[in-house]
Amino acid sequence: MSQEQERGSLEGPPPSMTPQAPASDAGPPPPPGGQTGPGTSPTAASFDFNQPTVISLLYLSSFILGVTSIVGVVLAYVWKGEAKEEWEISHYEYLINTFWIGFVGSIVSVVLMVVLIGFLLLPAVIVLMVVRCVLSLINAQKREPMPNPRTLLA
Repeated sequence: MSQEQERGSLEGPPPSMTPQAPASDAGPPPPPGGQTGPGTSPTAASFDFNQPTVISLLYLSSFILGVTSIVGVVLAYVWKGEAKEEWEISHYEYLINTFWIGFVGSIVSVVLMVVLIGFLLLPAVIVLMVVRCVLSLINAQKREPMPNPRTLLA
């Protein structure tokens, strides 16, 4: 056995990485992201990183990183003007309201910590923010509009 055969050939990809022909002629494979056409919902096994989803994830990551909610609200204002589909418009309005509810609620909570009420109010604001972000994530994955984007509570 020669030394070249032991190490393998550097001519092209290994056989395990070459595409195999499909067993049946069911048509072309679906495009990446699990979508089969415009307006269709993603498959159950995929996670669709659409724009409202990105904003919700930025809001949720702000509890760990701190400033990503500011990036999220800026993106929401920018993307609101260029919304591609009707369901996205309600998400942008809902997510912008979510940011301002969280921002004002946190400021009021910090001020009220002087009289100890803020220590109870701040966790309530955090729970409200998380619930609103998760609701937006769920509806964005289904590509459905938010039922009532102008509500204060979830």
